[in-house]
Amino acid sequence: MTRMTETKPYSFEHGAFDITVFSDGFIMLPDQIILPDTPAEDRPAILGRIGGDATAAPFQVNIPLIRSGKDLILVDNGSGTRFQDTAGRLVGNLKAAGIDPEAITKVIFTHVHPDHSGATVNSDGTLLYPNADYYVSEAEWAFWTDKDFEIHMPEALHGFARGAQRDLNAVRDRLTLVKPGDEIVSGMQAVSTRGHTPGHISLELRGRDNLLITGDAATSNVVFFEHPDWHFGFDTEPEIALANRKMVLDRAAGEKLKLLGYHWAYPGVGYAERQGTAYRFSAAD
Repeated sequence: MTRMTETKPYSFEHGAFDITVFSDGFIMLPDQIILPDTPAEDRPAILGRIGGDATAAPFQVNIPLIRSGKDLILVDNGSGTRFQDTAGRLVGNLKAAGIDPEAITKVIFTHVHPDHSGATVNSDGTLLYPNADYYVSEAEWAFWTDKDFEIHMPEALHGFARGAQRDLNAVRDRLTLVKPGDEIVSGMQAVSTRGHTPGHISLELRGRDNLLITGDAATSNVVFFEHPDWHFGFDTEPEIALANRKMVLDRAAGEKLKLLGYHWAYPGVGYAERQGTAYRFSAAD
């Protein structure tokens, strides 16, 4: 099985934005989460194509740092120490590039799964990014902060809910709730890509052909581009997730949108091209 190594920051300009993708490391996901619709005997070959073995595969964690005017914006903040020990590398990689966590002015959550928001709070309860304002969708906030989540959610989500409540409540006094269509900074708009979670958003940035930061709307640039009808095991609303994934890929292919995916092969920047009834990922130059 291929083990992912540390990756150098990847920088590019997009319209008025300067973007650098940093790695938070990678996470290992089991076959039944990646390929729940696929017969067990067919899974090893697919997992092997994405660097895995017969039962699991590594998924990169790509976090964009966006400079917009005086703002320094993170889209998601990674796992910290709260998910897998192969992740949580973001702060070290930021510091190696000369960026102090105190310089971050905004953190935008695509959603609040632990590999996207687990680095919000240090082990001593202080904020890792103490000078940042935080943004999350209204629907995401409403879903995860349900005080009766143990009644309303399946048991498999209870740990995620506890972590989401920890992270969101830690920044409650500096948290802005957004709706699809809201502009967070000039030229950056929230787009609904509900399904992976009920409040999952992507971010569309104006520029030549526009850029869509997709979060987990399509978790693999191989599996779910080539098989857009396959489910992903961590999608809370599976059929809505499928519909929105197809919408994103169809629009991206038709409009030649540049895409940035959180778990795609590093640095996760490229394009969707139609291939019959499916798609292929073409990495940006």
